Amino acid sequence: MTEKATIIVHSGDMDKIYSALIVANGALSMGMDASLYFTFWGLERLKKDGLDKGPLSKMNMLGLGRKMIKNRMEKANVVSLEKLIQDYKELGGKIIACEMTMEIMGVKKEELRQELIDEYGAVGTYIQEARDSKITLFI
Repeated sequence: MTEKATIIVHSGDMDKIYSALIVANGALSMGMDASLYFTFWGLERLKKDGLDKGPLSKMNMLGLGRKMIKNRMEKANVVSLEKLIQDYKELGGKIIACEMTMEIMGVKKEELRQELIDEYGAVGTYIQEARDSKITLFI
């Protein structure tokens, strides 16, 4: 059985989305399976044109921090979130959208990027993924 990493993507902050995708891509590149379970503010990033819309982090500095970090990332040739998520999908990564969050936050399936989502599920879906995982993270 292939080892697996499962990550709950709870935050929609840019720094945390980067972290989740970098760790998940790392797991895939090391021969593991990987699942990302998007819930609450993380789920917002799966909306059409939403991947790059979140705040930088809790240290947003009235929006200046995001602009400064993005500028530094471009200078350092850090790949975009779009490239990271496309690489993740190409490497076989699984994305699960939380149905309960969709209901609570009024998110409709047609608002989400269907080409990225492999499954819609609730807590039981996450628990099964985590049960079968060697690594579980909450980001």
